[in-house]
Order: sequence, then structure tokens, then C-alpha cells
Amino acid sequence: MRCALLLSGLSCVSALFLGCANTAQNTPVAVGVTPATASVVVSKTQQFTATVSGTSNTTVTWSVAGGAANGTVSSSGLYTAPTTVPNPPQFTVTATSQKDGSKTGSATVTVTTAAASSSVSVSPSAASVANFGTQQFTASVNGSPSTAVNWEVDGIAGGNQSVGFISTSGLYVAPSGVPTKSDGKGSSVTTTATVTAVSQANSADSGSATVTVQPANESAQSGAIALGASGGNANDSSTNTAAHTITCCGGTLGSLVTRGGTQFILSNTHILARSDIAQPGDPIIEPGLIDTSTCTSSGARTVATLSAFYNLENGPLPKIDAAIAQVIPGNVDPMGNILYLGATADANGVPVPEAPHAGSGVAASLGMPVAKSGRSTGLTCSTVLAVAVNVNAVQYQKGCGTGATFTVNYTNQVDVAGGSFSAEGDSGSLIVSEASADPVALLFGGSDTDTVGNPVGQVLSFFASGGNAVTFVGGGAHAVIGCSLPNKPASASSTQAATAVAPESMQKAAAVRDAHAPELLAHPEVQAVGVGASRDNPHEAAVLFFVSAGQPRTNIPSQVDGVRTRIVESALFSQRGALSAKESAQLEQSAASAPEVYPISEAEMARAKPVHTARAQELMNLPGVQGVGITSSLDAPGESALMIFLVRGAAHNPIPAVVDGLRTRVRESSRFRAGSGDAGRRGACAVAPSKTLPRKPALSN
Repeated sequence: MRCALLLSGLSCVSALFLGCANTAQNTPVAVGVTPATASVVVSKTQQFTATVSGTSNTTVTWSVAGGAANGTVSSSGLYTAPTTVPNPPQFTVTATSQKDGSKTGSATVTVTTAAASSSVSVSPSAASVANFGTQQFTASVNGSPSTAVNWEVDGIAGGNQSVGFISTSGLYVAPSGVPTKSDGKGSSVTTTATVTAVSQANSADSGSATVTVQPANESAQSGAIALGASGGNANDSSTNTAAHTITCCGGTLGSLVTRGGTQFILSNTHILARSDIAQPGDPIIEPGLIDTSTCTSSGARTVATLSAFYNLENGPLPKIDAAIAQVIPGNVDPMGNILYLGATADANGVPVPEAPHAGSGVAASLGMPVAKSGRSTGLTCSTVLAVAVNVNAVQYQKGCGTGATFTVNYTNQVDVAGGSFSAEGDSGSLIVSEASADPVALLFGGSDTDTVGNPVGQVLSFFASGGNAVTFVGGGAHAVIGCSLPNKPASASSTQAATAVAPESMQKAAAVRDAHAPELLAHPEVQAVGVGASRDNPHEAAVLFFVSAGQPRTNIPSQVDGVRTRIVESALFSQRGALSAKESAQLEQSAASAPEVYPISEAEMARAKPVHTARAQELMNLPGVQGVGITSSLDAPGESALMIFLVRGAAHNPIPAVVDGLRTRVRESSRFRAGSGDAGRRGACAVAPSKTLPRKPALSN
């Protein structure tokens, strides 16, 4: 910037010698104010914006005609109406150029006792927009086209990466991942976004449109299909003759693998093999029955035949949810390309299909950025939250919406942060590393806050046969560009709802702080000690250590007299000594925001593994506990922790702050599920006599 100003100054000097000063005088200063008119209720505010042309000095001075009786306006153009309607009620708000005081712009303001009501509408009122696609919306006020509106998506001004962005002119840009919500029964399901135009004259007046983000993954493809597509077993439906209804199921054809020169589609047992009741040779179709208009395979194409699957109920340890289907030559892309997984984007900014990194995949690590492309939500991106996760009682059903249920206990699973990372119908998707597209896990289930997958090493080992290894079909390592585009999916947050700490817990932490303050402050890196909520267990209070970032740690205890401790890092804090809860909260705000998972060293992982091995099953036997894994502590950055997955709302014993010297971290969610029940039904199917009938994607969350 400094160089630009110097160059500009030199240019001006030259211009004066060349006689260009007279030319500059021919470009007059002009000031405009928007909105040009506004109706403001008494005591309410209205933001005005000034635009100055003809000079580089765009600063203005704001004023209200008639003085304070007509209200006030700030230096930024925020007008505040008086507490009563002035006489007359209409006047002007003016912006005066500081460069040329003779140049002004103004807006007419009318102060009212009640907001003048107007009718706002948005066109089109409903739209289906492809992932990464755009849609122009327009607004009308009282039947006339108007630009005097502010645009929102799901109540967020301008939108965001989860629901899509919208410009000031109403151009909506869809996210890559379909928005999701909890179905209230423990699963994440796809949902629509709402685009709203809010009147600038009266914020109480607005109009809305519904946006359905439609991933290419659900659509029928011609020729050799790319993977990440809708698909499933052609027989995966059930008929209720008495109710004249059909329920049909499906999920995602995840990726392409090869064994002994033969190529297979890889997905879940509950997608390709109907949770153990299918037969080898069954037709595997694209799209799945859930995406055909009649819940029959007449609207789909057979792309493979079921070859082998892990038996969920009776298979050997370690348990996996995986099946393979031999491809029909010409019907599946032999290069193994997956929708949206490319390193480049097309002319419209949409990531092209591309194969994962060929080979055997890689092991997940804490904090690893990952991505997946699946039938329901398209491309989503997040991070690995926990590894070596044991999960109890994941429920399945032998049939589509009908049949006996059973549960499976899993060990050594990969947990990905965020319920929005997947939704019902994404089961079978391949989870890859964002940086290199290396296969990491096979998505099979989750909760309303998490997604879980089988490590690819376990999956490939199971299907090896006759000395022939199974490997992923693909190309070289490459980044998944869709995770770095402007309209990329927001990282699926693992943040859980804020919980209140019981007063008695905070009082206990304060008593411990007071009793041990001198020894706690004796640590050279500690600037202050206080009290606040634990991040490892938000229901509990903790003694807070405010420490100098980057300074070596001197064995700060993980608990003091049974109370958790938490480390808050920053370069310099404004207070010292023992702090109250209020002072601690103020000091926390000055620290940098913390992530939901920290990378940990190999030494920390090595410290956690034997504790997990020795104590996981014991913890899993406790009431309310549905999983135990290894993660990073949020109370002590850099330290490993045991992640204790609790069933939200279920009674459970107190979770110890430390187990065998390792901190514990608590995560509450709905119960982990995969491919069972009858939630998430959508669309319409027909069976004689003609009725409107449901169809249902297999569950992934």
C-alpha cells in the first residue's frame, strides 16, 4: 500500500507539469446515499450508506435536518429515531463530502409510531440448485421489483458455507454439501435452505423462497458411471400389502477396488447385501431404488452383481460393514473416478470427478482433514475426531423397513466430527484424506454429531483371496479441491450444545483454587489461575491455568482434589494471580479460539494406546456409555485423552477426570445407528391399488 501511494504521488506531480490538473477538475465529486427513503419506527435504527465518487477521499460527515428532535446519526451512518414522532415526521439525513463540503447526498426519513407494513415476495418461490450451482433470486415490494432488501439464507445475512451464500443482488451460490438437520430420532437427514429478502425500510417485512440443494450423486448416469453415486441391491424393498405401501432402500456405491485383475464396487453390507439376507449374484443397480420414481429397478440400470459380503451378525472379529460387487464391463468407470473428488474444477467452478489415490489407503490420524462424496449430501469435508473407537450395539434390520433387528459391536473405528458430514443414504461412501485423496475409512453409520467408518485396512484384508490382495483403483495423490473452494462445505463442526455447569461444581472448583493457589501459581508458565467450564466435560467445572503460549510445561496436574484442570494459552494475559469466575471468563475471551481436535505426538498416542486397551471394555460396560476411543484433550492442548461417547439423555455414572493418568473427554450424542428402522422416508412409489407411498434411504447417521 505504501508503494502504491508513493507511485500515485509521483504521477500527480507529473500530471501538474503536463497540464492534467485541469482534467482532474472536470471530474466533480458526487455523493449518493442508500437507501434513498426509509420509514423508521420511533427509537429504532436504520443503517445508511454513502457512496463518494470523483475523489479518493470517501469520508463523509453525517447530519440530520432539524437537529436532535429528529433523531441522531452516527459517524458510520447509523440513524436512530427519536422516542416520539417529530412534527413534521418527514425530513432528510445528509452525507457531506469531507473533500468538498458543497457536495452532499441525502435520504428521506419518515418516523412512524408503527412500522408501515409492506408485502415482500421472492421469485422463484422454490428452486432446485445443484451442488456448487447458482440461482438468481429477485425481490418485489408491494408488487414492484425492488433492490431495497437485505438477503439472508436460513436467517444468516449473506449465508455461509453450510447453507450457501447469497450476494446483495440475490445471487445464491449452493454449497457442495447438502444442508442437514437432526431428525429428532438420532439421525442426520438432508434439509432445504430458506432464502429470505428483508425490506430495508422495515425489517419486519420479508419474503422467502425454498432451496433444495440437489447433489449429482442422486441422479441416474449414462454410460460408465462414476462412483459416489446412489445405488444398492435391486431387491432392497418391502411391501405392506394391507397398507398398499412400498418402502425401498439404498445408499452409496462408494469406490472401485481390484483383486486379481477383476474390478468390484465397494460399499456396505447393509447397502449391497441387505444386512446379510442377500445372495451372491444379486443385481446391484444405479441409482438405488430410493431414487427411482416407482421404487422398482425399472428406473435403474444393473451395474454390478453381488460377489461377497461380511456377515454382520455372525462374521468373525474384527467386525466390518462391507460388501463388494463385480462390475459389469462398460457400466462402471474403470478408472475409479468418484463424483466431486477431483483436484480441479470445471468452467463453472464445480470439482470434476477423479479417482482416489490408488493402493491400500492410509491410517487415520487425529485432526486429519478428510472428505467424502455420497448419495445424500454430496461432497463434505471435516476432520478425524477420534481413532481406535470401540462402538457398542449399532443397530441393523434384516430387510428394508421390516424384519428382525440385531446389533453389532465394533472395534478400532474411525470417528469423523460433525453430524453434517453425512446423512441417511451416505452409507457406503469412501472417506479419503483431503490433502492426498488417500482412502481412510468406509462410512457405515453414526449419530447426530458424528460419522463412523471402518478403517480401510480391515476392509481390504477381509476381501483378500487366494493370495490376491485387494487394492483401490485410482491414480496419483491429489488434493480434494472442493474442500478449499469459496463455496466449500463448512468443516463439519464437532461443537456440542453449550451446557450449564452446576453452581455447586463451580463452587467446588473455586474452593480448590483458593486452597492451592500458591502452589498452582508456582509453575513458571502460569500467569493466573481461575475457574470455568471444562472443555473435556462441559458439565463440570475446572481450575483454569492461564499459561504463556510456547513456554515449556512443568507438569501441570490433570486434576486437583478431583477437579479437572484446563489450560488456556496466550502470549500475554492482562491479569495475574487468583481470578474469580467472571474475571476468568473475561480473560478467556482474550485468548485465541481453540479447535475441536488438536494433533498429538506419537509419544502421546503411544501413552494412550495401552490405557485404551486395558480400560475400554470396562468403560463400555458402564450404563450410558456407547463408545470409547482415543482423541486429544481440549483441556490440555497436546495431550491425548480417552473419548467417552455417552448416549444423550441416558443415565450414567460420573465419568472420572483421569483414567490411569490419561485425561478423559466426554461426548454426548444420539445412539450410533446404521441401516435400521424406518426413519428418513421420502419420495413416492406406487403399488396397486394406487396410493402415495414412501421410500427410504438406508441410514448413515
